[in-house]
Amino acid sequence: MKNIFPGKIIIVFTLLIITGLSTGILYSQESRDFRLAKNLDIFLSVLTQVNTFYVDEIDPDKVIKSGIDNMLKTLDPYTVYYPESETDDLSFMTSGKYGGIGSLVRSNGDYVIVSEVYKGFPADLAGIRAGDLLKKVDGFSLKGFTTDKVSEKLKGNPGTEIAITVERNGKEMDFTLKRQKIVISPVPYYGMLDPKTGYIRFTNFTEDCVTDVRTALIALKSSNAQQIVLDLRGNPGGLLTEAVEIVNLFVGTGNEVVSTRGKVKQFDESFKTKKAAVDENIPLAIIINRGSASASEIVAGAIQDLDRGVIVGQRSFGKGLVQITRPLSYNTQLKVTTAKYYIPSGRCIQARDFSHPNEDGSVGIIPDSVAKEFKTRNGRIVKDGGGIAPDIEIQPEALSQITAELYLRNQIFDFATSYYWAHPEIKSPEMFSFSDKDFNDFRTFLKNRDFSYKTVTEESLNELIETAKREKYFEENKELFEKLEKDLAHSIDQDLTSFRDEITDLLEDEITRRYFYDAGAIAKTITKDEQVMKAMEILNDKKRYDSVIKGISGSILITGKNHF
Repeated sequence: MKNIFPGKIIIVFTLLIITGLSTGILYSQESRDFRLAKNLDIFLSVLTQVNTFYVDEIDPDKVIKSGIDNMLKTLDPYTVYYPESETDDLSFMTSGKYGGIGSLVRSNGDYVIVSEVYKGFPADLAGIRAGDLLKKVDGFSLKGFTTDKVSEKLKGNPGTEIAITVERNGKEMDFTLKRQKIVISPVPYYGMLDPKTGYIRFTNFTEDCVTDVRTALIALKSSNAQQIVLDLRGNPGGLLTEAVEIVNLFVGTGNEVVSTRGKVKQFDESFKTKKAAVDENIPLAIIINRGSASASEIVAGAIQDLDRGVIVGQRSFGKGLVQITRPLSYNTQLKVTTAKYYIPSGRCIQARDFSHPNEDGSVGIIPDSVAKEFKTRNGRIVKDGGGIAPDIEIQPEALSQITAELYLRNQIFDFATSYYWAHPEIKSPEMFSFSDKDFNDFRTFLKNRDFSYKTVTEESLNELIETAKREKYFEENKELFEKLEKDLAHSIDQDLTSFRDEITDLLEDEITRRYFYDAGAIAKTITKDEQVMKAMEILNDKKRYDSVIKGISGSILITGKNHF
């Protein structure tokens, strides 16, 4: 068998070991460094032997990446190795830019389906629409391809041509597009909620995202906004320096926003506001949820610690770790956790302790019982660990099972597709509403598809019946089980009627998105969003707003719907 690991690879590994042992390592670390060198040598020996003697040829790229990935899994989920083929994904995470056609895809049986197109980009301009089934790219069938593989086919250098075949309403259609640089705006929507309240939806901390947020804020102020709602729900974070800039829009110069501390002390740093704020007095409410993480938590936490605004929603994710990217050989990169970050009160909001995993490798959440207390600028008590706790907590109501089934099984998505092609236009997001006739059409749509589902209660009863049969208790209790089946059986029609409001909300959101893109869908949904309404209510009640910031009132709990 041919040895596909030439001597040069062995020399590189050897040099890595020697270099690691000769760059200022103290004798007090000799035991640790010896173990590192020993295990690197063992790893190389195993790799060489497997390559030489394993019964089949091995793929060196796959084997090595698997080894690296599994090594990094013992650390935390944020330390990630990117081979050359995936460095574009890392670039998109930090810049929000990539070369492609401007669309999102999702699984749909043997093929993937276009789930969304971005306004003004090649897919949109060519006439590709959400709901189109992607059949071919450059003549190659996409049958059986995963969403990741299809995304790879769609991406490429700006200016290059791509031929796409889609299936729409049973007919195949061909499109030829030119890829371009796709820049996703981190502010998909901003507007006035009422004559004096401005709203900004902010979705990602990519490079120079502060420009978009600043533009939105200035535009709203010119529209007479006297108070601002900044919506960070579902914002996964991004660049720490951008978080500082966002806070600086609302906080004047010289205020510490965040500091970082890690093992390499020369990398420890304190980040302060350096510019004049756009407005450091305008009342501010920030909405967060469990999907608000990292840089989102720096912004919300700093605003809370500096008593600059009110935080509304649910407790945030709890990611208090900092990553940097390190270039490696052969155009590969490593995103590595180097520090923890601390917001102005001195607290770190990291929710999981990756440095002390359980015996089975799992990582526990830091319990509230060991959380330490800190104080905001005005003396309010806040705690570390477990994310940012909102000042006004609003617990979202869970969707009913039928609504969840309709959404997850693409029934709502597919009906929106058929609705779009049957209705050439709708006047505006705000004026559109799903009528009684539309809802009856949706009922018919589901009947034609033989849509059905079992409730959790029915599934549990079926399991109980199967257990009873195995244990031979079923026959003597058959009538009881049959009565339970009858009593607990649900009706699709009845469920559609009972949960019509929440089903309608999702249908209106998906349909509006087809005509008016992401911005239109947001404009539609915020008119019914209870968390947005609660943020407005707090801002409109100056006495209550001031009492929260000054710590006069405690945390307030409200239940409501979460439309996002």
